[in-house]
Amino acid sequence: MTGTFRIPSGEVELAARVRGEAGRPTVVLLHGYPDDSTVWDGVAQDLAQDHRVVTYDVRGAGASTAPASGRDYRLDQLMGDLAAVLDATVPGAKVHLVGHDWGSIQGWEALVDLRLKNRILSYTSMSGPSLDLAGLWLRDRLKAGALLPLLGQLVRSWYVMLFHLPFLAPLLWRMGLAKAWPRLLRRSEGVKVAPRPTQLADSINGINLYRANFHRHVGKPGRFQIDLPVQVLVALRDRFVSPRLYEGLVKYVPKLARHDLAISHWVPLSQPALVAGHVRRMVAEVDSGIESAVTRRARQRATNTGKRPFAGQQILVTGAGGGIGRATALAFAQKGADVIAVDINEAAAEHTAVLARQEGLQAQARRADVTDAAAMEALAQWVDEACGPVDIVVNNAGIGMAGGFLETSVADWQKILGVNLWGVIHGARLFGQRMAQDRRQGHIVNVASAAAFMPSRSFAAYATTKSAVLMMTNCLRAELAGSGIGVTAVCPGFVETGIAQATVYVGVSADEQARRRDKAAVMYHRRGFTPEQVAKSIVKAVARDRAVALVGAEAVIGSALSRLSPGLVRRIARIELAPK
Repeated sequence: MTGTFRIPSGEVELAARVRGEAGRPTVVLLHGYPDDSTVWDGVAQDLAQDHRVVTYDVRGAGASTAPASGRDYRLDQLMGDLAAVLDATVPGAKVHLVGHDWGSIQGWEALVDLRLKNRILSYTSMSGPSLDLAGLWLRDRLKAGALLPLLGQLVRSWYVMLFHLPFLAPLLWRMGLAKAWPRLLRRSEGVKVAPRPTQLADSINGINLYRANFHRHVGKPGRFQIDLPVQVLVALRDRFVSPRLYEGLVKYVPKLARHDLAISHWVPLSQPALVAGHVRRMVAEVDSGIESAVTRRARQRATNTGKRPFAGQQILVTGAGGGIGRATALAFAQKGADVIAVDINEAAAEHTAVLARQEGLQAQARRADVTDAAAMEALAQWVDEACGPVDIVVNNAGIGMAGGFLETSVADWQKILGVNLWGVIHGARLFGQRMAQDRRQGHIVNVASAAAFMPSRSFAAYATTKSAVLMMTNCLRAELAGSGIGVTAVCPGFVETGIAQATVYVGVSADEQARRRDKAAVMYHRRGFTPEQVAKSIVKAVARDRAVALVGAEAVIGSALSRLSPGLVRRIARIELAPK
């Protein structure tokens, strides 16, 4: 049974629509204020390919009728409306509920309403908290003296107080706000909506949702436990609902999954495919009983108390078989992140993964040649299928090379550019694209070097690649600014890693190269700067979203001199620094 319906519920008549074939999982979409059910058109069209989708206009909105009294918008009455819609469109069926804004508030209520709780299989919430749980959150913040997050949410909720003032809010809608609404959405949210003939009536009637329910539920919150699977799509750019409002929610919703996304309030309009994807995954998991890695990490994020700040996140590190790469993978594992260790040496990568698993987390190892575009594409595809989205990528793989510019052969240039520059480009591009497409918060770390600031006759090729990495990172950070994806260039000085014994010395014999490597290893050892110190700086840089992390005195001094006295830097570049 598909099509449109008129459904009586008490004194009102509700306009509903059913899409998709019978026998498929049923999804019910609840709209918010001041919208009607057309806000879901993009999402519903997507989901209807493999689901049965029910939408309807709530009382007082769209083609549904309004009650005679403004008091008749209570949540218990709205629950009666939802029950009537289910009985008329999908009688006896259990459904997956999805709510946005005031539709989300209704969805939370449905999870504890005795008429509905046994008909719901899962719930997806966007930009609308449970009023009762929000009231408990406000009380907890007051008791704890946490005034800053409390004030932050109150500032975002200015319109709630406005809607409780007599006459003013309806007057604003009548004076032109309703007519201007599509233009305001386009400017503030970047979404295009067609004018609706019922916009003025919807906006004025919907004010009663606030007046009939806020004092009753926020002011006198009830306590309850929700045992159904629930996922919250937290809009980090929401102008009205603070992400902090979801802190501690897992106390009342033990099966909570939290997805922090770089989206704004009207995500059903701006990102319908994204919403449909999250709903589709939730439905599939509930129906199959098999939880995905994405949801497992989202549940970890929901339960994160701050002791392990990267809990529920996944990090991929190239060059993770030793040195800075291994230390970085383990440092993030200690902070709660799952690890994907990538290295051209598969055994070394697996050893890193074994060490990471000792933290009680998931860790995978994978061999990949970062210079090979096809191999990196295959790595990204494998990660998508086997591990799920990456939240942090550290492009660390690199090699050392010493010698003058004129001595460096084409083959040497191709080798070092392939690892030190193309390896970073491949990792940043492939995983950055996925972060941006999924609208997830993420971070890209590109390991450059103090050599990025210091030209040198002794390290022409190496310094060139690291300077290019620094510039590329700065360009990428500018491109992704405001997207929720941070980008950091890490510039270490002399670090005691295996690079000293692997550096290529161009233009010399194998015996001479071995002698110089041994001499360099002694120098690095005397410097005594460890990979673990660099890893600690990387963790801090990601947490604080730093553009550049200078690690070690060489990097700090080199960066300062490059800005304050470039002439001096050029003179220093003439000094032979490589071991002889």
